[in-house]
Amino acid sequence: MALAMMDIGEKRVVTKVRGKDEVIRHLQNLGFAPGSVVQVLGENAAGMILLVKGVRIALDKSLACRIMVA
Repeated sequence: MALAMMDIGEKRVVTKVRGKDEVIRHLQNLGFAPGSVVQVLGENAAGMILLVKGVRIALDKSLACRIMVA
């Protein structure tokens, strides 16, 4: 399931990051590496506010669709 489909308050584990090498590297540098726990804190029309590795990150929905969670 894509990270963009998660509900507010839900926690899941990152399983895979899809996209070009530079996009994958950027998302992994932000903390979205396989095995990381991600929680959705909020969302709006533009994107999502996430908690990963104790850090709040705002992420565009198009990027959130590239992160797969289980």
